[in-house]
Amino acid sequence: MASETDIETAAVDLRRRLARQLEKDGRLRSPQWRAAMEAVPRHRFIPRFYRESHAPGVTTWEPVTPETVGKEEWLRLVYTDETWMTQFDGRDIDWAEPTPISNAVPTSSSTLPSLVVRMLEDLDVQDGMNVLEIGTGTGYSTALMCHRLGSGSVTSIETDEGVARRASHALTGSGHTPHLLVGDGRAGHPDGAPYDRLIATCGFRSIPPAWLEQVRPGGVILTTLRGWMRSLGLAKLIVTGDSASGWFSEDDPSFMIARQQDAPEDLGMVPGPDDGTARKAVRGPELLTSSGSAFMAQLAAPDARFFSMAVDGGPVSTFLLDSVTDSFAVLAPTDGGWQVRQGGPRRLWDAIESAVATWEEYGSPNTAAFGVTVSFDRQAVWLGNPNGPQWALPS
Repeated sequence: MASETDIETAAVDLRRRLARQLEKDGRLRSPQWRAAMEAVPRHRFIPRFYRESHAPGVTTWEPVTPETVGKEEWLRLVYTDETWMTQFDGRDIDWAEPTPISNAVPTSSSTLPSLVVRMLEDLDVQDGMNVLEIGTGTGYSTALMCHRLGSGSVTSIETDEGVARRASHALTGSGHTPHLLVGDGRAGHPDGAPYDRLIATCGFRSIPPAWLEQVRPGGVILTTLRGWMRSLGLAKLIVTGDSASGWFSEDDPSFMIARQQDAPEDLGMVPGPDDGTARKAVRGPELLTSSGSAFMAQLAAPDARFFSMAVDGGPVSTFLLDSVTDSFAVLAPTDGGWQVRQGGPRRLWDAIESAVATWEEYGSPNTAAFGVTVSFDRQAVWLGNPNGPQWALPS
């Protein structure tokens, strides 16, 4: 594969092969999105990227370019159903001499094609619709929408100037000219409203009120809701004027949180050994990491984060800290299970144990049993139906 022509020819075959596989897996259902996937050259949107190394120790990402792994392997990886990292810690990468990266947080990526297409299918667009995308990223999903609807029907907002610039170049090079903006996606773009559909490719702690104002009644908002501990999942809401409601999907795809809603660097004050009120914990810290119970923990303690460490050379304790209210819970192992110490305005572990107990009373369902209702005054996730148990989303 020596020439540019060879690369383009091989890419066509790889795109078709990936589309066939996604169709077989049930991810790709409509001929319009299959045509888009077969037409849009993903390799132009991720000409260089990083993949996670499998070496033991600290998490490390290694660069993947035609020069580092060879053109054939690079192109093969581009057209696999994987997410590839394209930025860390909000800083541009020096691709002149790329090196492995450790101790860094991914801040931009090209999402695995199966999830991209699944979300676009769920968006349920029709010819002539006007779509607002929050999070341009590499521009790949933007290009798919441009192919399906026409560039004039697509507006996309990216918060990072460098990421936006590279996406714009890739889109133009692929023949697409959507309306691209650099800014805070929470504000949307009122000049282009009303929109028939809004899709967000980054996670949000709640639905920004501007979205309710800019999506027409009957329109769809498709976004991942998440917190500082974990993702809640993908929610599809139907707008009804000054409110919107809908359901979570049965799985829980996770996107990077919107930068404007990222957690504060400061965790807050770590409590001392005598702070708070102690009791025997009904449940241990495994609630924070097990799939279903962790979803409930995020709902019950939306402003909290946790970590574990040994205290004064003793056993490992788990610290749950709420940096908004300065509430805390500390779980320490005992001979008979766990002890929890709590302090501050909110009893965090009480709230989490109560939420998990409610979830278990309903049969420990997956996320598809949960819905969300939002208005300008209140946003809440509910279990079973809008009159069932509710947990407020952060304002």
